[in-house]
Amino acid sequence: MLRVVLAEDSVLLREGLVGLLKRFGHQVVAAVGTAGELTAAVAEHAPDIVVTDVRMPPGFSDEGLRAAVALRETRPRLPVLVLSQYVQRAYAEELLDSCDGTGVGYLLKERVGKVEEFVDALQRVADGGTVVDPEVVRQLLRHRRDPLSRLTAREREVLALMAEGRSNASVAEALTVSEGTVSKHFGSILTKLDLSLTDATNRRVLAVLAYLRK
Repeated sequence: MLRVVLAEDSVLLREGLVGLLKRFGHQVVAAVGTAGELTAAVAEHAPDIVVTDVRMPPGFSDEGLRAAVALRETRPRLPVLVLSQYVQRAYAEELLDSCDGTGVGYLLKERVGKVEEFVDALQRVADGGTVVDPEVVRQLLRHRRDPLSRLTAREREVLALMAEGRSNASVAEALTVSEGTVSKHFGSILTKLDLSLTDATNRRVLAVLAYLRK
């Protein structure tokens, strides 16, 4: 039996998933409808696995996926299975890269209708495995040729602000992080964009140019 925290803003789908998980012997310790409630429920119940939607209130963009990534940052061994109607590439890559990609899954919601496949995926993720929807794999591979696709969502935010001409201090203020964190992200950006430092080039300029060309 798995103790599950479920986050899904659609009441009908949420209740359907609760019933499905119970039918297969699992316990839903919390079923919530917002990313904030998801974070609080994980802190309260310390579940065996989190199942979360991507789009959640208040913005209905990627709040659920952001919360999942944040949870993996603070609880690297927490298994997380993300359900989505579409592929959000940047955050999918960040989620799948977290903690060496173990104990994570990213499935399109249509897979839920294939009950046995969904339940099997849930168990594999809970056991530390990685489960990725075939369509997610296709889209990720399709964009691997674009160097910017290697960046995490946060790294893209840092680079976008730098493209506005902001200093590290200004970027840090905008993202409510330290300058050291910004420098760390920028170092990662340079590595992922394969930008080497020479006397004749400025890597910051080259990185910004790469962003503006996208």
